[in-house]
Amino acid sequence: MRRIGAGPGVPELEPEVFDRAIVAVAITAGEDHRLVYVNEAFRALFGPRQLGAPAAEVFTEPNAARFLKMLDQVHLDRAARQVTETRTTEGTAPGAPGRRHFVYSCSPVVSRFGAGVLAVAVDTTPQVEAVEAAQLLSEQRQKALQRYEALMSAVTQIVWLMKPNGEIVELVGGFEEFTGIPWRPVIDQEWMAAVHPHDRQRLVRTWNEAADGRARFECTFRMRTATGEYRHVQSRAVPVERGGELVEWIGATADIEDQWRNRLRERLLARVTTVTTADDVPDAFAAVAAAVVPELTDACAVFMLPAAGVGGPLTAVRVATTARAGLPALPPLSNRPYLVGQAAQQVIESRRPRLITFPTGDPPDSVLSEMSRRWLREARATSLTMVPIVIDSAVVAFACAASCADSPPPGAADRALLREILYQAREPLRQAVELQRTRHTALTLQRALLTATPVVPGAELAAHYQPASKTAEVGGDWYDALLLPDGTVALTIGDIAGHDLDAATSMSQLRSMLRVIAYDQEHPGSPAESLAQLDRVVDGLRIAPLVTVVHANLAPRSDGRWHLAWSNAGHPPPLLLPAAGEPRYLLGDGPDLPLCVAPDAPRATWHHELDSGDTLLLYTDGLIEVPGTDLGQGMAALAATAQAARADGLTLAQICAQMLSGAGSRRDDAAVIGFRPIRQGPSRGALPRGRLLH
Repeated sequence: MRRIGAGPGVPELEPEVFDRAIVAVAITAGEDHRLVYVNEAFRALFGPRQLGAPAAEVFTEPNAARFLKMLDQVHLDRAARQVTETRTTEGTAPGAPGRRHFVYSCSPVVSRFGAGVLAVAVDTTPQVEAVEAAQLLSEQRQKALQRYEALMSAVTQIVWLMKPNGEIVELVGGFEEFTGIPWRPVIDQEWMAAVHPHDRQRLVRTWNEAADGRARFECTFRMRTATGEYRHVQSRAVPVERGGELVEWIGATADIEDQWRNRLRERLLARVTTVTTADDVPDAFAAVAAAVVPELTDACAVFMLPAAGVGGPLTAVRVATTARAGLPALPPLSNRPYLVGQAAQQVIESRRPRLITFPTGDPPDSVLSEMSRRWLREARATSLTMVPIVIDSAVVAFACAASCADSPPPGAADRALLREILYQAREPLRQAVELQRTRHTALTLQRALLTATPVVPGAELAAHYQPASKTAEVGGDWYDALLLPDGTVALTIGDIAGHDLDAATSMSQLRSMLRVIAYDQEHPGSPAESLAQLDRVVDGLRIAPLVTVVHANLAPRSDGRWHLAWSNAGHPPPLLLPAAGEPRYLLGDGPDLPLCVAPDAPRATWHHELDSGDTLLLYTDGLIEVPGTDLGQGMAALAATAQAARADGLTLAQICAQMLSGAGSRRDDAAVIGFRPIRQGPSRGALPRGRLLH
């Protein structure tokens, strides 16, 4: 196909087709370059210019010499030229809008005025001003926007005209150089084959909507380049009408890959920041996988490797998977370890990504497990990109990104961006891994100290502990049950301020000291005296900042009942489920001060008689503190739960477990310990209920 103005037989260009074009257009004619046409966009950018005068008289700006010289060159050799760096007009011409920035190109053209030059200018003022403003913000942002400015100034615009019958004329060339295929005068199957498979329907739909409404068309899509990789282009067009009839469409298509990729990079990096809000390691890896789907890959799975030092064949556990809409359902996650294939082993050992391509829906056997291969077959996958995830100089996991539904394999730029996103996620992932290790250590210490309850003749004991759902919040709550030589049972439930390894360590010290104090039969004391002694020691040694605790002694009576004596240091009150009657809390006159507040403050011991079948429950505040409600509501709900469990005939252990069933998703750990007399005896006198002893 010949270019416009390239020789005899070429149709004359009607300048009026550019009247509503969004780019500035001017046309000259003759050797002296008489200005014969400018459109509204040109006047808005450069101000009004005198038509019919030579270009040297029209463009008198000091920096117009290069433009005038380019007019001479294009008119002489009939070859198009463009200026790729940003030019500036100071807006000194009458009616000009002021200082503006632009890039332009000149192409030979034939109009009714004869042979001449078509000048097209693109206003880059917003981009340039954005760069200048960015210089006041940061060095990093400045460099990014400078690259954007350079990109915008180097953009090659393909200007085209479409007639109502669908015939396309390329006014400013570049299609063949960009795609590697000859210019197509109509949009046919070969033309559409160059569009990315996932963008074809959207491109057609967007064009049809614009054509039906004779509205402005704008669409960003991917086209395969001459190198075989895909780049994002943006195509815009406006309809040209005369007398209410559609005459043609005038449009321009530009390569915007770098701008699109910079925006995508910023968007994906922003998503990676959500990893820091993850509650545990699987959630953290899931946030990373979700950050790259669907804009960078169709599906992503993360496989976590075992801790260093684990022997035997290398295995991995799939801890996160996500896929874009429209693909088959992903296999459910499980803790089942998979043998790492040869390809993944090479990625782990080399610490380098690897792209594996294969025929559609036919992944090689050595890549992943049969379950994963089956999903890749169903998803019509075409490639798999494996990327190691390195934290503290060790490969802790690897990600597998799949191109599905006949998508072409990712290009080098996509693979580089995927690797960068996973690299940027290393610090929040490291924090998640470290928090999990801390939690595991605290849980190990916690569970080692929360020993099984002793066997008590004539009574039933049960206890349960539930760590918080948030990674670091573990270690503050504890319970203890101790059978003393005289048959008395000492029960304790407590909570130390803080939810970390330090809290777990402090808890172990307090638990041990209170055990010693309670077991000292040579100097027996009431629960209030035991807590007062513990308070003085804890305050003197500065073991913990604040401690709430209920400490109780349960002594058997000969009639089968048990005498309960307890002291409450700022803790939620014990819950009593009478064998007959409604549940109630043992409040006394209210709790005393917590430990570590006022060691010399007086403490009270309260008393109650437990009949056979009564159930005493001591618990921590994780069972009654519910976001959005007050403690009264939480206490009422807890009592109702316990009462319903007992009414269902559950054992004491099952009641404790039922009380903790709603604490699994809360942000605090929780513990409960229960006591129930199981023998009956003749009724005998007892201390009055609610009697206060000091």
